[in-house]
Amino acid sequence: MTSNPPTSASAAPNHEPAPGWREAMTVYLQPRVLIVLFLGFSSGLPLALSGSTLLVWMRESGVDLGTIGLFALVGTPYTLKFIWAPVVDALHVPLLSRWFGRRRGWLVATQLLLIVAILLLALTDPAHAPLFVAIGALLVAAASATQDIVVDAFRVESLPENEQAAGMASYVAAYRIGMLISTAGVLFLVSAYEGTGLARADAWMWGYVTMAAMVLIGTVTALLATEPEQSRRAEAATSGETAFTRVTRAAIGAFSEFLGRTDALAVLAFVVLFKFTDAFSGTMTAPFVIDLGFSRNDYAAIVKGVGLAATLIGGFAGGYVARRYSLVTSLWIGAVLQALSNLAFAWLATVGVNQWALALAISVENFTGAIGTVIFVAYLSALCQNPLHTATQYALLTALSAVGRTYLSAGAGYVAQATGWPAFFIISVAVAAPSLVLLLWLQRRGHFAALGPVKV
Repeated sequence: MTSNPPTSASAAPNHEPAPGWREAMTVYLQPRVLIVLFLGFSSGLPLALSGSTLLVWMRESGVDLGTIGLFALVGTPYTLKFIWAPVVDALHVPLLSRWFGRRRGWLVATQLLLIVAILLLALTDPAHAPLFVAIGALLVAAASATQDIVVDAFRVESLPENEQAAGMASYVAAYRIGMLISTAGVLFLVSAYEGTGLARADAWMWGYVTMAAMVLIGTVTALLATEPEQSRRAEAATSGETAFTRVTRAAIGAFSEFLGRTDALAVLAFVVLFKFTDAFSGTMTAPFVIDLGFSRNDYAAIVKGVGLAATLIGGFAGGYVARRYSLVTSLWIGAVLQALSNLAFAWLATVGVNQWALALAISVENFTGAIGTVIFVAYLSALCQNPLHTATQYALLTALSAVGRTYLSAGAGYVAQATGWPAFFIISVAVAAPSLVLLLWLQRRGHFAALGPVKV
């Protein structure tokens, strides 16, 4: 999974001295930053429900590894969301936009759709009706991807420049916590429901029903928020235009501006491939742990506890690296670390069932993955420099960054089946090579120097 970037304002150089920790903490407690924090949780919550958590459910239901690997394709909406991003950017939701404003109306609408989609997925049976599971997961992914578009736009328009860095940090941290709730949290819930005497299929159903209820956290946040002033001004400025004109302007302006830059295609390829090594191995991490002989609770406890701590520490470390070093040096550090982290799982495959070894492997993966994510977010921030098209450009870039997770990783299950687990994770290191080649090529072309320093 990749986190969504903050506004282009965060790409501006920072010549002011760093504030003390008291002043910094005060920024995190600003109402607008807190709103973004809860919206980050809401964005992170559904991703695993159609991804890694669903794969555990399927594996426990007896679905083969090849089919499980193909289920990465249900993430297609995350790679295509830029197609309908101009619609979200320019049009209104009937009634809801009138009551709450354009951005908040879309937020409420997408969260209601998410609740319905998760409930439909909860009612499916992976063992006997994988097609209906795929349809339910696809609906969850589509609603989730649309919510990401709206949250991106809301965050960009609602936070002033001096709150952008805090907003980004809060969003990324809450996003990861939302993902952990929908992975380890769901696994604990399923075990708890089974402990009450429910059959395994019913326990999984109620686990997903509980996650559908948790989407209401984002809905309440949207209702408590205020419509961004920039959104109101844009609404007033385009009130006399047709829907077609507004959508066309948003789409053409965003894409033509980005594709007109030097080495645009190489940049887009790099965006696709940077997190591919993480995505390729991550697709099969949960089935690997289950196959190795760990229980669902073992995996959940380590991901929930040790994994969360490693993620948060890695996030701070990534922020330090991005502030301490140049953008290109930071990208090299993040790229190499997240590739080499796969060796921890190759080692775990040879060790076998050992909780300390699992804790170490999960810690390494989460720590390096968080570093790579924060640095990647900083890079995407530097790419989006026109606030008129920020939301649509974000949708394009984050959609492309999901291609590795969705399409390139779809055959990971077959690779694991053919090679065995130790070799699979070594191959996961090797698939980082194309992104490293592109990174070197773009560096020599002066691409990163042209972007300037990035404020994190």
